[in-house]
Amino acid sequence: MNFYGVDLNLLAAFDALMDERNVTRAAVRVGVSQPAMSAALSRLRNLFADPLFLRSADGLLPTQRARDLAEPIAQALRQIQAAVVPRPQFDPATASFTFNLGLYDYPAMVLLPALVEALRLQAPGASLNVHAVRGRDSAVDLLDAGSIDAAVGVPPTQHDGRILTRPILQDEFVTIVRRGHPQACHGMDLETYLALSHVLVSPEGDRHGLVDQALAQLGRRRHLAVTLPQLFAVPAMVARTDMAATLLRRVALHSAGHQQLAIFAPPVALQPIAFHLVWHRRGDAHPAQQWLRELIAGQAQSL
Repeated sequence: MNFYGVDLNLLAAFDALMDERNVTRAAVRVGVSQPAMSAALSRLRNLFADPLFLRSADGLLPTQRARDLAEPIAQALRQIQAAVVPRPQFDPATASFTFNLGLYDYPAMVLLPALVEALRLQAPGASLNVHAVRGRDSAVDLLDAGSIDAAVGVPPTQHDGRILTRPILQDEFVTIVRRGHPQACHGMDLETYLALSHVLVSPEGDRHGLVDQALAQLGRRRHLAVTLPQLFAVPAMVARTDMAATLLRRVALHSAGHQQLAIFAPPVALQPIAFHLVWHRRGDAHPAQQWLRELIAGQAQSL
């Protein structure tokens, strides 16, 4: 391949196809007609001697060759853009913009209040739209669709160049019961734990969580009295009953009635959970989005 004979517009077309997974949307993004984008895809296939994108019910699926090319091409285009396009100045104190943020329940409970406070102080002209995120890869679908600019949650299972992630927050599991619980007055060993009824938070309705997996390795089971998809009600529910719940420490500490709870280390080994900031590569260089991602990361660090 003669590099100097390569039309760099084809690389821009490839980058748009990789992000949008749709010929029509990629054409709109680049500013060409749909037939012109289809022709560019044909030329790309000849250039790289690979199909690159296969049609499916979910849109264009990149081949492994396309996935290998995605990040080097995207990085090269970003460097070209930085060299030829003046970087706009962004002043959050005077800017007016709207940011769409996807949040799982946990960051909505422990991170959102501080984030909104900081946003109102530093960017009073900004608006924040919060979208609920449930499944592990739901954020990816919302990012691909352009419904959100970023998300905070568990890292997605999908790994390719269009979705970028950054770990910003970690928390450990604790077991909570109401303060003065007669069965837990001497601590929380495994036998005490298994004698209790439990609350399980399961966004997708699965009745076999991380605790149950750990117990299964010991040949033990617990009694699940309540399974629910949201975590907000759990601390208050535990404070008013003799049930127990195993959840992340900040959920207990940020609950309204945390003074009514006794907090113990779980009697089974559970790894800490990391939460990531997740965003689409198409917004990676956007000044307002860059600023707000740094604000989110800073607020998470302050926790």
